[in-house]
Amino acid sequence: MRRRSGDVMHAAKRVMSASASCLGLLGIWLFLIVFFILEAAGTRSSAFSSMASDASCCNQAKDNLMCRDVCEQILSSKSESRIKHLFLRAPDYCPTSMIDVWTCINSSLPGVSKKSDGWVGLGCCELAIAVECRRACKQASSKNDISKACRKQYETALISCINRNESLYCCDRAEDPRCQAACKRILMSKKTEPEIVDSLSEGCTKPLPQDPLWQCFLESSRAVRPGVNIAPPPSAGLDGAELHCCSKANSSNCRDLCTKLYSTSWGNTQAWQDFEFACEYNPLEAPMLTCLADVREPCQLGCRNLTFCTNFNNRPTELFRSCNIQSDQGAMNDMKLWEKGSIKMPFMNIPVLDIKKCHPEMWKAIACSLQIKPCNSKSRGSIICKTDCIEILTKCGDHSRFPESHTAESICELLSPSDENEDCIPLDSYLKSSPLDNAIEEVTHPCNPNPCPANHLCEVNRKGCLPGEPCLPYFCSQGCKLGEASDFLVRHGVLIQMPSGAAGCYKICTCGQSGTLENCLDTQCVDLQKSCIVGGQRKNHGESFKVDCNICSCVAGTLRCSNHQCPHSEEDRRMFTGLPCNCEDQFVPVCGQNGRTYPSACIARCVGLLDHQFEFGLCSSKDVCNPNPCSRNERCIPKRQVCITSYEKFGCAQYECIPRQLKCEHSRDPVCDTENMEHMNLCTLYQRGRLLSYKGSCQPFCKSAEPICGHNGETYPNVCSAYSNRVAVDYYGHCQDVGIFSDQGLHSECLSIQCPTIPATVCKPVTPPGACCPLCAGVLRILFDKEKLDTFAMATKNTPITVMDILQKIRQHISVPQCDVFGYLSMESDIIILIVPVDSPPKSIQIDACNKEAEKINSLINSDSPTLVSQVPLSALITSEVQISTTLTSDCNRICLSINYIYLYLAISMLYITFNA
Repeated sequence: MRRRSGDVMHAAKRVMSASASCLGLLGIWLFLIVFFILEAAGTRSSAFSSMASDASCCNQAKDNLMCRDVCEQILSSKSESRIKHLFLRAPDYCPTSMIDVWTCINSSLPGVSKKSDGWVGLGCCELAIAVECRRACKQASSKNDISKACRKQYETALISCINRNESLYCCDRAEDPRCQAACKRILMSKKTEPEIVDSLSEGCTKPLPQDPLWQCFLESSRAVRPGVNIAPPPSAGLDGAELHCCSKANSSNCRDLCTKLYSTSWGNTQAWQDFEFACEYNPLEAPMLTCLADVREPCQLGCRNLTFCTNFNNRPTELFRSCNIQSDQGAMNDMKLWEKGSIKMPFMNIPVLDIKKCHPEMWKAIACSLQIKPCNSKSRGSIICKTDCIEILTKCGDHSRFPESHTAESICELLSPSDENEDCIPLDSYLKSSPLDNAIEEVTHPCNPNPCPANHLCEVNRKGCLPGEPCLPYFCSQGCKLGEASDFLVRHGVLIQMPSGAAGCYKICTCGQSGTLENCLDTQCVDLQKSCIVGGQRKNHGESFKVDCNICSCVAGTLRCSNHQCPHSEEDRRMFTGLPCNCEDQFVPVCGQNGRTYPSACIARCVGLLDHQFEFGLCSSKDVCNPNPCSRNERCIPKRQVCITSYEKFGCAQYECIPRQLKCEHSRDPVCDTENMEHMNLCTLYQRGRLLSYKGSCQPFCKSAEPICGHNGETYPNVCSAYSNRVAVDYYGHCQDVGIFSDQGLHSECLSIQCPTIPATVCKPVTPPGACCPLCAGVLRILFDKEKLDTFAMATKNTPITVMDILQKIRQHISVPQCDVFGYLSMESDIIILIVPVDSPPKSIQIDACNKEAEKINSLINSDSPTLVSQVPLSALITSEVQISTTLTSDCNRICLSINYIYLYLAISMLYITFNA
C-alpha cells in the first residue's frame, strides 16, 4: 500500500492541536512538563525514581526549575529519538549560558547529537525514471533536495515510495516497541486520513506536540518548498467552535492570542505556550475558559464505573465534564505526583506536607474533582471553592517553603477566587459516597460515555423499535468537524454559524454528506463595541439585565426586552388582570397568521397583529386544505406550525404539498391514523386513504378520542397528537379559559378548570406562562432575536423558522431519555420550553434530572455557548430565565441535614447538663 505522508502529517497536526489545547487544570506544567506528567500517568509511572545516575547534572540547574525538569527528562529517557527530540527543545528552557549544565549533560550522553546515516528516501532512488533525478536522490539529505531534478508528475513511483518511507521512518521515533509495530501496520493497511489518525491514537499514546512520533509527522509536513501544491486548510481554521470563545476574553492579550491560535491552520509551539501561560490558568478569564471547556468537554449528566474516584459514582443527576477511565487514572497519578511534596503549576510550585498523612481523603477529592470535573448546572464552572482551597493549604501546605510573600489565602486567590455556590464546586459532597449507592437506576445516560465511533454523534433513541428487532437506546450519526483540529461535531445536513474574519463577523455553512462544511455564506457583521444606555447606565453587547419585571439584553447597541406588563403600585396590581395589555380574561380565541392561537382579539392586537392578520376561531379548527392550494399531481397535507420569522417576508403556510406517489419508500418513520392503525410512514398512510392522527408509533393510551388542551391554548384530539406537536398537556377537555400569565395580577383565572392531580409527595409544581395547571418540570422563558432569525430564513431559501425547529434542536441536547422537550410561543412572544419527566407519575430523581437539564440549557443560552450558538437557529436565542419544580426529596435533604445538626446540639447539651449536674 502507498501512503501520502502529507495526509498523515496534516491529520497529526489536526489531532495534536486539539490535544495541546485541552491540558488540565492542576498539576499541569508547560508543554514539556505536561508530557512528563502524562508519562507518569501512563506506562512509565516510576519516571521520578528512574533518573539516571548522572542526575547530579540537573541539580546544577536548581535555580531554574523548568531547566531542571527538562534535564531530568533527558537523563531519564531510554529512547535515543526521545533524547534527540528533547535536546532540540532544551535551549528554550536551559540557556546556553548555563555552561556547567550543558557540559555535564553532553558528557553523560556522548554521541547523542550525531547525524543519522542516509535519508529515508535513499532506498527509493532506483525507482526514479530520469538519470538526473536518480543522481539527485542518492546525493540528497531530504525530499526538498530532489524537488528541482525530479518532476512530480513523472516520478510518481519515487515520490510515493519516499512518502511511505517518511511515514514509516516516523514510526521508529516511537518509544514503545508496540507502538512502533502498530504504527507501521496501520500506515501500510489503512486508506483514509481519519482511519490512520484514529488507529494511531488507539495504537499509540495520546498525540501531543512533544511526542517524537507525532512531532516527526509535523516536521515532515513543514518541509515543503515554494511551488509544491498543498491542499488548502479547511475554511473553519483550527477550530471554529473554540474561535467563538475568543470574544469572551477579558484581556485584549488573551483575546488576541486566542484568535491567533484558533483562526489559523496551526499555531506554533510558542503560541500554544503563550496562551497556556497567560490565559489557561487565569481566573479572570473564566468566561472564555468555561466556553472552551464547553467545546472540549461539555457538561453531561451522570457518572459511574470509576475505580479510583469511587465517591463520584452513582450520581445520575449531577453534571460532569470528564467522567471516564482516563480521568480516573489521571487523578490517581496526580496523587502519586503530589506525594513527592510539590504541586507544580505553570506560574508557581506549591509545596505541601505528606498528603498520605494530612487529610488524604480531601486531597483525593481535589485530584478527582480536577480530573472528573463536576460542573455547576448554572455556571458550568469546574473550579473548587476558595474556602476548600484555603482549608487544605492551611492544614497541609508546607508554609516554610511557600513562594516568597505568599500565604494559603493569596495562593487560593489565584487558583479559586470564588466562593459563590454557582461559580465553584464544594468538595464536601465528594468526601463520601453517593447516597444513591444502592438505589435502582431510574435515570439512564445512553450517550455518556459516547458509544459511537469517531466522527459520529450520539443521540438518544426516543422513537423506539419494531417488535422483535434489536433495539439500542441511542442512534449514531455522522457529523462534520468545525475545523482542522476540532472535536466539536454537528450533524449532516444542519446549518451552522461560526466566526469569520473580524470580530462580530460570521458565516453560515452546511454540514455536507462528505463530512465537510459546504455552501458557506457570509452574514452581515455585528458591531460588538456598540453598547446600550439604560437608565443612565452603559450596558455592553451581550449583557442581560432586568428593567422592571422584563428581562432585557443589549444586542449590538439595540435594546431587546420581553413584553411583560409591570404594575408599579398596589393600585396597579388591583386593576391588573395578569394578561398582556391588561386584556380581560375572556376566552374568545383567534388564529394569527403566524399559526398561533390567541385567547382573544385584544391579546392578538397587543402582540402587534393587525385586524386583517388574524381570524376568529382556533387555528386547529381551520381547514387549511379547503380550497386545495396544491397542484393536481400533489396532495395537500395539513402542517400546523407556529412561525417566529417575519410573516411578510417568509409567510407561514399551514400545509404542505406532497407528490401523489405510486410507490412509497420503505424508510421507517412511523405514523398513526385516526383509527389507531400504525403505518410505516406518511406516504403509506395516505396511499391507503387514511387520515393522520399523529406522528410516531400508535400508543394504546391514545385509543380513546379524549381531547386535551395544550399549554399553547390549542385543542388536540388526544395526548399523542399534542406530544407529536411537542406540546404538553395543560388539562383534559377542550380549551375554554385564559391561563395565568403573571404573578403580578390579583385576579383568579382558570376557575372552571379541573387540573390533573399531582401527588403531594412528588414535587412543588410550577405553572408555565399562559397555562392553567401546574406540573413537575423545568420551565425556560427565552427571548429571541427575530432579525437574526430572518437572516437565517434567507439563508435557507426563504423557509420560515418555527417553534418546532427550536424545540427539535434543544431536544438533541437533552441526554436523559426519562426527560423530554415541549414548548410553545407565549402570548407575550417569548419561547417557552418545558423539560418534563416522561413517566407518570415521575420519580423524584427523574424530576431532579429534568431540572438539571433545564438549568444547563438556561446557562448555555445566557453564556452564548458554542454548544448552542454554533447551530442555526439556536444562535438567535438571546437570553433565558429558568424556573424549576423542586422535589420534596431535595428539600428534605437540606431540612434533614439541619435537623440532624439540631439533634446533635441537643444531645451534646443534655450530656453536658448530665455530667455537670
